[in-house]
Amino acid sequence: MEPRLVGPGPYRATRLWNEIIELFRAGMPLRKHRCRFKSYERCFKASEAVDCLHELLGSNQNFGPEVTRNQTVKLLKKFLKNHVIEDIKGRWGKEDFQDDGHLYRFPPSSPLKPYPKKPSCGKEVIKFPDWNEPKAGTSQEHIPVKSVTMNSEMWYKRHSIAIGEVPACKLVFRRELTQTNIEEIWKSMTLSRLQKVLGLDSLDEVLDTKLVNSKHIVQNVYNVNKQGIVTLEDKSKDLPHWILSAMKCLANWPSCSDLKQPTYSGFERDVFKTIVDYFGQIKEPLLTFHFFDVFVSVLGLLQKHNKAVEALQISCLLLPPENRKRLQLLVRMMARISFNKDLPPLSESVRTRTLMVQAFSRCILCSKDEMDLDELLAAKLVSFLMDNYQEILSVPSALKYSIEEHVVHLQRVQIKYAGADTDATFPPPSFCHQISTDEFEYQRATGFQEPLAALLEEIAMNKEISLKDKKKQLKQFQKSYPEVYRVRFPTPESEAVLFPEKTKQKPPILIWALKKPFQPFHRTRSFRM
Repeated sequence: MEPRLVGPGPYRATRLWNEIIELFRAGMPLRKHRCRFKSYERCFKASEAVDCLHELLGSNQNFGPEVTRNQTVKLLKKFLKNHVIEDIKGRWGKEDFQDDGHLYRFPPSSPLKPYPKKPSCGKEVIKFPDWNEPKAGTSQEHIPVKSVTMNSEMWYKRHSIAIGEVPACKLVFRRELTQTNIEEIWKSMTLSRLQKVLGLDSLDEVLDTKLVNSKHIVQNVYNVNKQGIVTLEDKSKDLPHWILSAMKCLANWPSCSDLKQPTYSGFERDVFKTIVDYFGQIKEPLLTFHFFDVFVSVLGLLQKHNKAVEALQISCLLLPPENRKRLQLLVRMMARISFNKDLPPLSESVRTRTLMVQAFSRCILCSKDEMDLDELLAAKLVSFLMDNYQEILSVPSALKYSIEEHVVHLQRVQIKYAGADTDATFPPPSFCHQISTDEFEYQRATGFQEPLAALLEEIAMNKEISLKDKKKQLKQFQKSYPEVYRVRFPTPESEAVLFPEKTKQKPPILIWALKKPFQPFHRTRSFRM
């Protein structure tokens, strides 16, 4: 059985659990073993199971080489507790699995977790607030505009491509948006973008949108310092000063401006232990229980780096500001410690980077109900956060710009035409959709030609203007849009049909002059003397 990438979506943790069980059962070698003078068929040693599962997880793109042997042992303990494996005497249910020579076997069928049954929902479109309707008891000021018939002469003077009757329209004065309105816009557009990046038809099965606080999103975007760290309005929710000092000490080692460092050996390890103990006693992870499924779904995008970064950017905007600030400070410290070659080793047996992941992954991500893959999933996410924390924990500029533009658009005075069922000036926010090259070329070639062809036809068929004006307008159109003109009038003959030649009538011959009798020339008297 080949491992496959489990993408984002509902029940991703359950899908991963079931896949690992199937891979482990298919890949674990089973042999005959002896224990206490007795032979057992189709079983394996505990250490062999650790070797096999550790290699399987390390080569699986859903987890990767960051998985440690200790984490593998913990997962096998959960296998034993959930009756995925049992000892050779058929016992299971306790997490007493050890990396040793005890013998285990597979039960006749390892239990796969069922998927929760929820009512299926079609593709959900995030609804955007609509404040076009006036408040009760108030009236909007409308300025009616008289219908105007634009004749060809006006078109020629204005060089307009719009000819014909302009429908009646009115100015719509938007009422001022309140802060609550703006916060709801931020929430709606942020969730809409998250749904699109994750590629889901609905966010319902990975997130309860009612639990998303719109105020938190706005505060996380605008209440930041020069370094992009969130500034809290309630200072009592800040980290204690002594923890901040300890984190700065290790993050900036060996130069620390606000601490007089003791000289005894092992000082840095004591400081690190203090930080680990503080974050280890918090009741809820920094990414909160509510958003666990969202972040697990994002893990399915790690093969697509840019999408994963954007999804984590947006997801981290949903956090309470105090959680986001602590996450920013903690992950930044972890990254700096991991790459600081001047800092003495904080452990004799574990690499510094691995130590960071093991020490803080649980305080960053875990589920409210103990889940079987919590630790592995958290380790995967924390490793990605450490490598890309500057991008992930910054405000997504493209999303911010689009929302701010939409808010400004809502506050502008708009023109609304009579007979329109909806306000076409307020399209729902959307993002670019990639099209094929052929479709692009077709749109570029034909997209603007239809209205121009209709305009040209109206000029050609207009009988209310003189032939001189018609020729002048057609000549100007031909100069501006030669391709459209060539389609309508491919030959000079087709153009000449509009201007039939008039037959010139010769003036009548004066018949009476020819009938006048001939008079001979008479000599006149000379006046010469």
